[in-house]
Amino acid sequence: MIPHQAGRSWPHGRRQLVATLAWLRLCAIGGQLVTIAFVAQVLGLAIPVTRLLAAIAVLALFNLLVLWRLRRKSAMAGWEPVVHIAIDTLVLGYLLYLTGGASNPFVSLLVMPITLAATALPLRSVAIVATLAVATYLLLMRFSVVLPEVSDAGSSGLFFNLHLTGMAISFAITAGMLGFFIARLARALRAQQAEVEHERVRALRDEGILAIATQAASTAHELNTPLSTIRTLLAELARENSTSATLQADFKLLIGQADRCRDILRELVKVGSNQLAGIAEWISVAELCAATRDSFSLLRPEAEASFTIDDEVGTRRIAVVPALQHAIVNLLNNAADASLANGDARVEMTARADGDILEIQVRDHGRGMRATSAAVSGFGFQTTKHDGLGLGLALANATAERFGGTLNAVAAAGGGTRQCLRLPLPRLDNPPHER
Repeated sequence: MIPHQAGRSWPHGRRQLVATLAWLRLCAIGGQLVTIAFVAQVLGLAIPVTRLLAAIAVLALFNLLVLWRLRRKSAMAGWEPVVHIAIDTLVLGYLLYLTGGASNPFVSLLVMPITLAATALPLRSVAIVATLAVATYLLLMRFSVVLPEVSDAGSSGLFFNLHLTGMAISFAITAGMLGFFIARLARALRAQQAEVEHERVRALRDEGILAIATQAASTAHELNTPLSTIRTLLAELARENSTSATLQADFKLLIGQADRCRDILRELVKVGSNQLAGIAEWISVAELCAATRDSFSLLRPEAEASFTIDDEVGTRRIAVVPALQHAIVNLLNNAADASLANGDARVEMTARADGDILEIQVRDHGRGMRATSAAVSGFGFQTTKHDGLGLGLALANATAERFGGTLNAVAAAGGGTRQCLRLPLPRLDNPPHER
């Protein structure tokens, strides 16, 4: 299983490696041409310019073929990067053979193919590249064209040591490339570790939600009977005390709350059924907001809620499961708690389109969230309320991710917190019967 999974992760690295090799090959061709011109014209060394230029021309032609290959969208085969690195190594070895072999200060550049291969290729390919580089170095120690030494720079009388200068340039190139690729590899590793940690936290949250959902299904079944009894008794008590206006108002509120509890239980069963069947209801954003407003008004009559919907997005239709409406009601309920705790009953909800994104914002007028609370909200079952369960934001965040969206908390201008639920419209606004 492990080799198969690893193999599936290599194609993207292969293409990226081949593209990097093509870019470095262009830089190498330019550097080689400049070096040949400097050595032959400025230093006046008798080097085989024609054969050197022929090898560079072959490398340039090969790079054109590589660029053409990169324009094609087909996946890179496992052998392609190895062949590309092998050709680069052989051409570099030939150039070194014509310019002093192992005594050439640029011979250390044979390490570069191994470094590049190690960043994107499996161990077997890296071993092949390393073997080829070592073999090339050993051959250059035995076979090479000896160059004349240069120890005088001319009339200026300044001593110019070509070998030491070449070693310095080779060291700078090697250090720069190693630093660049190792830093990039470390950055990719850190990003991967952060993603793994994010997935771990999300998995723990989802496991907790699943456990709660299992218990909730059992609880819903057990609560249905006593809730129906309470609803019946409340109606009878209301009839028996029909002459008291105060009691009638209280009974009306209690009956409404009992009906709301019964609807919640029914929706809980509906959520599970729709989830198993993959069924979603296609309604407009305006209808979703109206249903949310009605549910929230019944749940929190003491809150002063205002709802604003942009005309542009109000008629757009989205696929809605009860969990999405529950998520929005949870955000409104949290906002109402925050506002009331701060002596303010105002709660604001706005729905607008941001390009192809449906953005639903819920703003409270509370004291605002601490930075640490905003950073972890939606992942664990944390709560800042003394009687809270810590489920609201976790469920809302899980629902947002299920729809391919995000949920973020930001400080609102003038105080309070703004919860921003963003959902992709193109994915939701395409019901099957309209295709």
